[in-house]
Amino acid sequence: MSVDLVINGLQQGLILAIIAYGIMIPFRFLDFADLTADGAYPLGGAVCAVCMSSGMHPAVAIPCSIICAGLMGMCTALIHLKFRVNSMLAGIILSTMAYSVNLRIMGKPNLALFDCGGLFDSDIGRNMLIIIALLACCVLPFAVFLRTDFGLRFRAVGLNPNLAKQQRISIGKYTVFGLFIAGAMFGLAGSLIVQLQNYMDVGIGVGILIHGLASLMIGEAIIGNATLNRQLMAPLLGALVYQQVQGIALSLGLAPSDLKFFTGSIVLAVIALKKMENKLK
Repeated sequence: MSVDLVINGLQQGLILAIIAYGIMIPFRFLDFADLTADGAYPLGGAVCAVCMSSGMHPAVAIPCSIICAGLMGMCTALIHLKFRVNSMLAGIILSTMAYSVNLRIMGKPNLALFDCGGLFDSDIGRNMLIIIALLACCVLPFAVFLRTDFGLRFRAVGLNPNLAKQQRISIGKYTVFGLFIAGAMFGLAGSLIVQLQNYMDVGIGVGILIHGLASLMIGEAIIGNATLNRQLMAPLLGALVYQQVQGIALSLGLAPSDLKFFTGSIVLAVIALKKMENKLK
């Protein structure tokens, strides 16, 4: 495997880690099956691309992407809570709607950004530092939050909703908050990948949920999730390992068109291994 492929895998692995953290919030802390990632991720990319193409500085375009994608996450939570729609169906509905919204925002299916001057350039070390810094800005404040009184209530919503209700914890408010944070992370990842590739395509979100979920599950399979620290480390470790495994598969001759099948196989394998492990206990 070439050095360029490894470095590119590390960069995309760090961005994938942001997605995996966004998936971890509803799936692990809220017990909420959220499929918004497939819509919020390209929405963040579309907003960033349009802002940059209109002359906005890329550092300003990123917060715009974060807010728009975060609001989409909030909408998923509100549809589920107010209209009693199944959480997965709510995510599917909004992700489907987001496709048309993205086309309307961009005005066409794809948008080139080679002349817009994004955050990234040919300096690989600088690019890595930017991505690591933004990832840290996501994870560290969230890790601190989880250890506060509000964070403990947030974790209780997913761990034991009946107890949370008895303690008069507003499950709805914490669910809306959690999905806003998750959506914001998807939007950040979308804006970063668009700037890294200097290109936005309306179909970039297809299957991104599975990639992020595979990263999360691989990380949990390696170090577990028995403690909060391990749960917080799992998405990062899993994303880096997963991205390098994909790079190895490509270098061995796997066609890029087969990667989604490969990803699904990894998820199924991890699920099967966990079930076998539980039976042996």
